Amino acid sequence: MELGKLGVWYSSDKLRPAEMAALIQKVEELGFGSYWYPESRYYESIATGSFLLANSKTIKVGSSIANIYARDAFTAAAGRRSLNDMYDGRYIPGLGVSHIPIVEGLRKHEYSKPVSTMRAYLDGMEKAAARDDKVQWPVTIAALGPRMLELAAEKTDGALPYNVTPDHTAKAKQVLGPDKALVVEQKFCLETDPAKARALARAELKRYMTLPNYRNNWLRLGFTEDDIDGEGSDRFMDAMVVWGDEAAIHTRMKDHFDAGATTVVMQPVHSDGDIAARDRGLEAVSRYP
Repeated sequence: MELGKLGVWYSSDKLRPAEMAALIQKVEELGFGSYWYPESRYYESIATGSFLLANSKTIKVGSSIANIYARDAFTAAAGRRSLNDMYDGRYIPGLGVSHIPIVEGLRKHEYSKPVSTMRAYLDGMEKAAARDDKVQWPVTIAALGPRMLELAAEKTDGALPYNVTPDHTAKAKQVLGPDKALVVEQKFCLETDPAKARALARAELKRYMTLPNYRNNWLRLGFTEDDIDGEGSDRFMDAMVVWGDEAAIHTRMKDHFDAGATTVVMQPVHSDGDIAARDRGLEAVSRYP
């Protein structure tokens, strides 16, 4: 699973299709090895992956993540096969159990035990692939806690930690071992004013700070309830969204690599609609040595 050192993560729900196509083409031109997109409220994952692949040439395209409650394991295996057959093996399925408010509140499914549910889903994909696939295509999963990371090490090609620190990266690498991909997402803001940077960080993180899966992981990493309640502490904001000049952002990227990341996937944080700031940030990240 050759992803290169650097990737980009960006929310599809912020973009119209023409904007999405323009962004992945820019990311490809800047030399990033992979582009990652979520499945949230608007766009469906397999359709989005197909569109992104059709509007790019060589870059790998990964779902981060495709919600396993949105389609059964047979369909996920068929989608993986279809996109890779159609687009020269450039699609990387990243799967996740999502969150209770999305699964039960939005999708009206029953949220089951995360690790056992994901294990059964991966087993279902394996059975479908054994019958129909001519190539053993990769699969990755969103993994934060030790048990999900252990499952990633056992049954997948790698893990996709999100909203984490280099300390988490080091712990995840210990669990995954040397032969699995560790694709770490890191938010960044090319802004040297602390107040402006932290305001942008708070606006970006507020939707995550009420979700138990993330909160539990942050507490395991040593943050306190005070750090993640309300508006969140400056310490927490600085850990989640690295800000400053290009050198400061590169330093955080190096911290993840030193901790064992195989690919660092950078997510630009900026004011709504400020495409110029987004693109300046991507250009700065692309210059990582």
